[in-house]
Amino acid sequence: MEKIQVIAIDGPSGAGKSSAAKKIAEALSWDYLDTGAMYRATALALTREGVGLEDEAALFGVLGSMRLEQLGTRIFLNDEDVSEAIRNREITQFVTPVSADGRVRQVLVEQQRHIGQRGGFVVDGRDIGTVVFPNAALKIYLTATVEARAQRRFLEQQAKGIAMTLEEVAADIQRRDHADSTRAVAPLRKADDAVELDSSGMTLDEVVVKIVEMWNQVQSTTP
Repeated sequence: MEKIQVIAIDGPSGAGKSSAAKKIAEALSWDYLDTGAMYRATALALTREGVGLEDEAALFGVLGSMRLEQLGTRIFLNDEDVSEAIRNREITQFVTPVSADGRVRQVLVEQQRHIGQRGGFVVDGRDIGTVVFPNAALKIYLTATVEARAQRRFLEQQAKGIAMTLEEVAADIQRRDHADSTRAVAPLRKADDAVELDSSGMTLDEVVVKIVEMWNQVQSTTP
């Protein structure tokens, strides 16, 4: 399979995938494809229409009429900027079953592959290197301890004025880990050819520098 110019970053919730991916894209003058935001926007669309995953006809109706677009780091649903709306607690809880649904994934994965084929993308998620872009030129499995991830997420929630205890954040992360790694469709796992990077004791900038170095090494060894 011919490799494409994509850096795929997979890993559990709170490992810093999105923050690192955006900075890596900036460092390389590439684009960042926010697949997680696409699933969150889908969850938002279903919530607004009052459609559950059990109603297949209504589900396909929403998926068929939904228009997703990414401009810079902003995500648009039917021309509306929903970048903040997709980050609330209700959507965070609903996005796990939505992203695990095979019907939803089929629609969004096709869109993601179509966009990514031209190359020059940094993409993060849970099945990017295993399912979406198995031919990515560089695959990273970015992880961290539950304690480190919970602390980071707790500080983020505090900054946004979201009232959650550190224990609640840790429990939510563990719930997400279990759901993501045991789901029937495209579960979270490390690709066989991915490089594992533990970010527990690293700053965001250190993670970015390390992955950019990995990419430069890939480039130097590519015929």
